[in-house]
Amino acid sequence: MSFTVAIVGRPNVGKSTLFNRLVGKKLALVDDTPGVTRDRRPGDAKLVDLKFRIIDTAGLEQSAPDSLQGRMWAQTEQAIDEADLSLFVIDAKAGLTPADETLAEMLRRRGKPVIVVANKSEARGSDGGFYDAFTLGLGEPCPISAEHGQGMIDLRDAIVAALGEDRVFPPAEDVAETDVDIRPTGAGEDEEAEPAYDETKPLRVAIVGRPNAGKSTLINRFLGEDRLLTGPEAGITRDSISVEWDWRGRTIKMFDTAGMRRKAKVQEKLEKLSVADALRAIRFAETVVIVFDATIPFEKQDLQIVDLVLREGRAAVLAFNKWDLVENWQAVLADLREKTERLLPQARGIRAVPISGHTGYGLDRLMQAIIETDKVWNRRISTARLNRWLESQQVQHPPPAVSGRRLKLKYMTQVKARPPGFMISCTRPEAVPESYVRYLINGLRNDFDMPGVPIRVHFRAADNPYESKARKRR
Repeated sequence: MSFTVAIVGRPNVGKSTLFNRLVGKKLALVDDTPGVTRDRRPGDAKLVDLKFRIIDTAGLEQSAPDSLQGRMWAQTEQAIDEADLSLFVIDAKAGLTPADETLAEMLRRRGKPVIVVANKSEARGSDGGFYDAFTLGLGEPCPISAEHGQGMIDLRDAIVAALGEDRVFPPAEDVAETDVDIRPTGAGEDEEAEPAYDETKPLRVAIVGRPNAGKSTLINRFLGEDRLLTGPEAGITRDSISVEWDWRGRTIKMFDTAGMRRKAKVQEKLEKLSVADALRAIRFAETVVIVFDATIPFEKQDLQIVDLVLREGRAAVLAFNKWDLVENWQAVLADLREKTERLLPQARGIRAVPISGHTGYGLDRLMQAIIETDKVWNRRISTARLNRWLESQQVQHPPPAVSGRRLKLKYMTQVKARPPGFMISCTRPEAVPESYVRYLINGLRNDFDMPGVPIRVHFRAADNPYESKARKRR
């Protein structure tokens, strides 16, 4: 992107609505409640013919530096320092407030270009607030309606005038190759080829867990900076924020998500939106790290989150956080291993790593577990190997007879990866017992070294070439 723009202002003036308008998606949570946004959220914006990076920020609230509002404002200040231009959003309908004047004074001291954006200008009685904005001394305000998309052309012209055409229209560059995986996964590809794992492909990782498990602290430790808002309060994170960093030369895109409480406890609309945003992050990610509090692990909600991730087909890794608070390491670790095997039979062999987001203990092992799990999640097995394996499995444990007729498993192939999915051609697929399906899945895990990832096995009836002729004779 050619330049960076930060959206700043007091709470509930429409900053996140403007952010969503410019990125063309509903990425940021929007609600009538003031102070919804807490972390700074980056995005790729497009405004007519302009393309730039935009940062949504928390609203200004005067508070002590060590309070939650004070830490939120520190994040906003970092976004202003990082940006080339600030869009100072005011509520034209409500008019100026002392908080607006305080923020205007701070922006003047920064010495960077500022555009005053008078939002909600479509409302009746907004003219007074628009003209009051001239008293801020930051130039002519730009009237818009972020909700209805009015005034976007004027905002585009104001950005060009503030930064100059040379900055907003950089020389054309060669288009970079896309990193989208376009490999076919159907039956038409070479079944015998087992493609090598691409060590350079960017990896999308979502961090999920109960509130106050230490998810944001963990990501900050990976980045080596206070990128995400943290603190002792539970439920600080609301939006799913993505950050990028390099680990041993590989690009990692991590998603911090809101804590997921039990469904019965989620009553407020805002928390429902946060949980829905976290679920979208899980579906978009490739590997999901479920963060457990090592001092109180395996709560019922922890198990439900793991089950949700596996049902979505994601590769899962367990991280037992706050390991620095554990005293008897060996005994606790042995207990966690036993509970993992007993309470998560659907993810047999899942990788679990003790870590401390506060001290950085175990983070390299966690990243290695993420990479190894992603390799398994992307694994493809040739049809020849699968059919030899299927024959040996039937010799060791033949399919049971159902209603006096024995099932016959004839042919097996892998139809997809991410997660691994297999198709078995057999007689009477609807009669295959669930116990035999589990037997085959456990055999695949053990014999092809696929621990901890969801495995899908589907059955279909074998094609009968004489079926159509029999119908004609009838």
